[in-house]
Amino acid sequence: MDLLFARNGECIVPWHSLCRVFLLGTALLFTGLAMAIEEPKYSVVDNDPPFELRAYEPLILAEVKVSGDMDLASSQGFRLIAAYIFGKNRINEKISMTAPVGFEEKSTTIAMTAPVGIESNQTISTVSFVMPSQYTLASLPKPLDERVQLREVPATQKAVIIFSGFYNEEKVKEKTIELERWIQTKNLQVAGPPNFARYNPPWTLPFLRRNEVMIEVRAR
Repeated sequence: MDLLFARNGECIVPWHSLCRVFLLGTALLFTGLAMAIEEPKYSVVDNDPPFELRAYEPLILAEVKVSGDMDLASSQGFRLIAAYIFGKNRINEKISMTAPVGFEEKSTTIAMTAPVGIESNQTISTVSFVMPSQYTLASLPKPLDERVQLREVPATQKAVIIFSGFYNEEKVKEKTIELERWIQTKNLQVAGPPNFARYNPPWTLPFLRRNEVMIEVRAR
C-alpha cells in the first residue's frame, strides 16, 4: 500500500502513485469522450444482466469484407473504413465517428479445382461502422475504395450479452455460447449470425471497456 507523508504542510505522494492516478484520470477522460460518441438508437425490451433484448431503429452501415483471423481482419477492416470516414470519399467529407465497431465472422468452404475432392476453409469477416443518424443512404458520400460498401439495415431485435475487459477469439466464442443459451431460455428464434461489437478506443483500461456479442432474433 502506498503511504502519504506530511512535511512542512506539504503532501508527498510516491511517484508511482501519481503515475497511476494520471493514467486512470487520462483513461476516464478519453472514456468520457468516447461515451459522447453517437450510438445506434434502441429500446430495451427485456433486461436480464448481463443480457438484454433490444429493439433497434433502422440504421446505415459502412462495411468491408476481409479475410484472416480476428485480430488481422479487425485491423484491416478498421483501417479501410476509417479512411472512408476521415475523407477518402468522392467529396472529401469527414464523417463523425460512432460506436460500436462491429465484427462478424463467417467460415466458408471453397472447393479446389485440382486435385479433385480437396476443400479449403476460408474465414471471411465483415467489419462495420454505424453511420451517424443525420445521414441517409443518398446523402452519404460515396466511398472511393470499392471494398467499402454502404448498406441500410431495417429495424431489428437483437439479443445481447455485455462484458468488459480485453477480448480475443476464445472469449468472444465463450460469450456467444452464453448468449445462445440465454436465447434458448427465452424461447427466441435466431435470425442472423453472431456479431461482436466493441465501443472503446484501445487505450481504455480493461475494467472500463464495453464489449458486446449480438445476435439478431425474430421480433416477438
